[in-house]
Amino acid sequence: MTKIIFLILYLLTVAGQLLLKALNLQHRRTAKRQLPELFAERIDQERLARSEEYALAKDRVGLVETLVGVVLTVAFIFGGLLPWYDGLIGTMSDGFIINGLLFFGIIVLVQSLVGIPFSLYRNFVLEERFGFNRMSVGLWLTDMVKSLLIGTLLFVVLVSGALWLVQAAPQSWWLWVWGFWAGLSVFLLLISPYLIEPLFFTFKPLDKPELEERVRSLLERAGVTAGKILQVDASKRSGHSNAYFTGIGKVKRVVLFDTLLEQLDDDELLAVLAHELGHWRLGHLRVRLIKGQIVALLSCFVAFYLLNAQWLPGWFGIDDLSFAGQVLLLGWLAALLGFFWTPVSSWWSRRHERQADQFAIDLVGSGIPLATGLVTLARENLSNLFPHPLYAAVYYSHPAMIERVEWLQQKTPTGSNFNAGTESAAN
Repeated sequence: MTKIIFLILYLLTVAGQLLLKALNLQHRRTAKRQLPELFAERIDQERLARSEEYALAKDRVGLVETLVGVVLTVAFIFGGLLPWYDGLIGTMSDGFIINGLLFFGIIVLVQSLVGIPFSLYRNFVLEERFGFNRMSVGLWLTDMVKSLLIGTLLFVVLVSGALWLVQAAPQSWWLWVWGFWAGLSVFLLLISPYLIEPLFFTFKPLDKPELEERVRSLLERAGVTAGKILQVDASKRSGHSNAYFTGIGKVKRVVLFDTLLEQLDDDELLAVLAHELGHWRLGHLRVRLIKGQIVALLSCFVAFYLLNAQWLPGWFGIDDLSFAGQVLLLGWLAALLGFFWTPVSSWWSRRHERQADQFAIDLVGSGIPLATGLVTLARENLSNLFPHPLYAAVYYSHPAMIERVEWLQQKTPTGSNFNAGTESAAN
């Protein structure tokens, strides 16, 4: 009976996702297309139509990918393939750790193979059609091989380490596994800027002397004494532009895409940088790390309790299932619950983004450069300017673009001037 309940619940969540996408699609078609003045100055109707066409194309690919995932999930978990697969893996080895590596490794491999056609289509058909793709097939293959090697190494370390701890401490493994994963995640944050990211991108200091001087002044005004501001050759792969914050401790860094440097003027770049510094100074990464580790700790304890109780196989109508098979069911249940957690996570992220926007306004004295920069990025990235409010509430990690820009304009004091990097920290 519980198996049927889980299947119905899963199909309802899938239906919910599809309904949200349908609402978003219909809203784009029927919403008024009157752009606010700041947008209308930079985005003409032809560009707006192009952005809607791009969003529709992405939705279609996403729909096919979702349906493929649903079919595979239903067949594997509810169609009887899981116990058959679990038994097959059990015949390959008697070792607890080896069995676990084989069980999860083959599943990850199949998922990767299924994802390859979608990745190829997105890069060389969809992104190419809208002028974003700049990757050659050779570069795509090189990236895939690098990702495969790095992913395999991390997979073996994470899975084998966790399974060894389960064997070594059967009554308290949940705490040890959590500690192991938490320590490894912090370690990866420390080494990623030096060992992993450079395998895919070339980072270098800003190559504009005047802009670099203004950046130094902005850092001083923000009270930042460590970290780096780098530009990355993202244009080798895509025409999309962005900026992001990464790392902890002395490896903290703000990274600006070279495409961003091409698309924005210096004032707008400094405003975007001020926003990223806001995340840094307001401790958003630290908060996310702590929140994530608390959730991970609770998840490990719940997993320990359910696995010891041996309820999972019966819940899914299976007579017997290995430890790895039960962990997979737990992961599936967690993903199911994740649909209901998504709106909360998105709200939290939007709250952080709003705080970083306010920090940028306070730091540079105006929200106008950030607002105009965001409008330019929306134009260049063909962003969806008319999302359905419910869809945005559930999935958007940032405030919707028009809403965000209007908020920046409203928060800007009348007669204020942009002063990033030109006045003393006392201002």
